Amino acid sequence: MSRRRRAYYYLGAFAAVTILYTIAYGAGMAVFESASRTLTESLLVVVQSFTTTGYGEDAAAWTTPQMRLLAIAMQVTGVFFVFMALPLFVAPWIEQRLTTTVPDSIEDADDHVVICGYTPRTEMLIDELRMLEESYVVIEPDRDTATDYYEEGIAVMHGDPESIDSLTAAGIEDARALVADVNDEVNASIALAVDQLAPETRTITFVEDATLADYHRYAGADQVFTPRHLIGESLAQKATTAVTDEVSDAVEIGDELEIVEIPIEAGSDLVGTTIGESRIRERTGANVIGAWFRGQFVSSPSPADRINARTVLLVAGREPQLQAFQELASAKARRQRRGPVLICGYGEVGSTVKQRVVRAGLPVTVIDLDEKPGVDVVGDATDPDTLEKADIDEASSVVLALPDDTSAVFASLVVRQLEPDVEVVVRANETANVQKLYRAGADYVLALATVSGRMLASTIFGEDVITFDQGVEVVRLPVGTLAGQSIASADIRAETGCTVIAIQRNGELITDFDPTFTFEDDDEIIVTGPDDRVSAFTALVE
Repeated sequence: MSRRRRAYYYLGAFAAVTILYTIAYGAGMAVFESASRTLTESLLVVVQSFTTTGYGEDAAAWTTPQMRLLAIAMQVTGVFFVFMALPLFVAPWIEQRLTTTVPDSIEDADDHVVICGYTPRTEMLIDELRMLEESYVVIEPDRDTATDYYEEGIAVMHGDPESIDSLTAAGIEDARALVADVNDEVNASIALAVDQLAPETRTITFVEDATLADYHRYAGADQVFTPRHLIGESLAQKATTAVTDEVSDAVEIGDELEIVEIPIEAGSDLVGTTIGESRIRERTGANVIGAWFRGQFVSSPSPADRINARTVLLVAGREPQLQAFQELASAKARRQRRGPVLICGYGEVGSTVKQRVVRAGLPVTVIDLDEKPGVDVVGDATDPDTLEKADIDEASSVVLALPDDTSAVFASLVVRQLEPDVEVVVRANETANVQKLYRAGADYVLALATVSGRMLASTIFGEDVITFDQGVEVVRLPVGTLAGQSIASADIRAETGCTVIAIQRNGELITDFDPTFTFEDDDEIIVTGPDDRVSAFTALVE
């Protein structure tokens, strides 16, 4: 029986019982108490009984057992009807008030990002957007799923991402960009709809099958990302860096200052030292502003934190300073390895890595389970015999571009056991497995979602995004209240948790300074730290 029908039965029964008791009370008072009561007076006593508010003068008039029993019956009936009303009326009302209502449109949106499809890639993009304090909205066709996202704090609206009406409700005409990451066919359909509604809005689509990329462009997509090509390019860049000793992936801050992630290789002089003992700043001029210890990120690491093999440091400085740090972080044994780049896995990712490495002028050896053009050694990359057949002892670096993370973890263990000094760069399909791959011996792990998310943010905003998977922010501010103080006396790291990476004075960027350096009134200070710590620094100087 439906809730509506039960409610009708309840109201009908309540009305019938009320009328019955009203008549019975009037008759009872006349017969047993010899007192006359009007219909409204009898109804008043019945309502008082049902609501348990107490009785007036009539209570003293009940001298017979019959009337007292009738009063008891009315009270019990009233309590019964009250409890029956709770599940029928009160509980649904409370439930309705507490139920989350997902919007079907957004208001006053401007220069925002419309996201169609909530995937690990777009989840990473949302993290980037939050770091940049940029607005966005996710269009989700399933209302229950949209409700779950809404309760998690995601800016979401319910609608069909292919629908003209839903895209209009999402403010597509005023959006900075739209990202489509549902599936290859739906993404093309979304691109067509956006091209019809808002041709000026930048449309970015994802495509798993690279052969379909042109169709997305025909549909109106301004940029088409093939995730496996993206991860392949990034893996190749890391592998070639290991051979050439060049600093890659540096993010420029202004014209001279750069920030980059550099792994500490086994055999480096830094291994086993603490941040303080390493004297990185004194030896290279570069500032350590963050670190990954076994895959866990630490912003503004303590001088007591110990550097181990495969620790990844986030450092800031000028290009020569970063180059000096790259040399310091490299193992001497690795610098002497000038053999081929060994690529394990020759699917879409592996073939992209090979193309990029060959373009860099470096020799390549490819391992794959299947015999096909481009494969040099046929075999299992987790088998030591296969790796030895591929001359792993001569390899300058190893790229594990395997299709599943379980194989990548085991291959990392095998490679590290065979060649402790070789650089190992690994593709991770799932972000959750990144730490496991680091523990297995990888020097650098690139997750598919991470690379795609960063590339998306960089494409949308036309600049490098400095988040490095964490809430690391770089700001430039006037020294304000710090004028006249030295770096030592201001003790900025202890006070705010931020690190000073440079000072701008009279148009010159100063990165080589010591604790006695004193701030002047017109100086600008460049600091980095977690989002909340940067806010604390801003409050300090204002």
